[in-house]
Amino acid sequence: MDEEWMNDFKKEMIATSRDQQVEPAGYVEYAVLRSVDESQAVLSWFPDINYRFHEISISLPPSQFVACVHCWNYDSRARIFVKSEWLKELYLRSYSVFALIDAIDVKESLRAGTLSRDKLVEMRNRIDLIAEQYQSISFVSFADSLIMKSNWYAGNIKREVAHLYEPEIFIRLISRIQSEYKDTLGLNVYAVLSQGSNSYYQDSLLHISDTRNHICLNSLGLPFAQLKSIDFAAREALRNKKHGAAEVYMDKDFFYSLKFRRGFQKESCQSSTYVEPLLGQERTYFFSDCQHILDNLDDNSKSCGTE
Repeated sequence: MDEEWMNDFKKEMIATSRDQQVEPAGYVEYAVLRSVDESQAVLSWFPDINYRFHEISISLPPSQFVACVHCWNYDSRARIFVKSEWLKELYLRSYSVFALIDAIDVKESLRAGTLSRDKLVEMRNRIDLIAEQYQSISFVSFADSLIMKSNWYAGNIKREVAHLYEPEIFIRLISRIQSEYKDTLGLNVYAVLSQGSNSYYQDSLLHISDTRNHICLNSLGLPFAQLKSIDFAAREALRNKKHGAAEVYMDKDFFYSLKFRRGFQKESCQSSTYVEPLLGQERTYFFSDCQHILDNLDDNSKSCGTE
């Protein structure tokens, strides 16, 4: 809760203790406290619990913490009061979805001499066309792999910030890119997906220098380290026959944030674990065929504004 509601919350609790009717104080942002140390409190913040189950990890520094109030004799969960500007920034800063797409059996194709320059240029041209249609997503490609990133904001009616999180676009986009790689290079691909905070709060998707020989994705390398950690864990699991190959591997938070059709059993997608690079903690990733995810997305998620 914003610190501005502390006095109102105090009045609410006093009135409750006297069995008096009172309007709830202020606005609550739903969060779960995951860990605390001298430098920060790590929270799972839920910017959307109505349209989708959306969890994102955020860090609360001590300088932005005001108080924690828990009235254990009453039906009131603990309230963490924070500085107003810090809470406001949660809605004004951008967050990102990150994707890594990698081609399979590239070494075999190189040995067989089937990856000609003409085919690689054609693949590059097709990615150009896709990027032209999805201008809210940045694309950085190599001949055999592709990195994608999009920015989004958490919606808030009070602060007049539009909610722009539509991760389903990435699933549909990956399905299309699969077809393009197969048609052009004769290669299958797989994708790794995650979402989280973006350290470049108000910047564009990417930066290109005036001399056009420097490209910055306007992000720390940590999200991509997370993608590589999932990628590494999946490869190890394949080698050890812990699970089979899949077309798409998704960090738990991204997977749960997808808008699935009613009745879909998320447990129908298999899961395994990887080590998250920042805190070194074990996390879960889900994996599946891309079509299985597409078939079970909510039809309402097709009206996306990012395309």
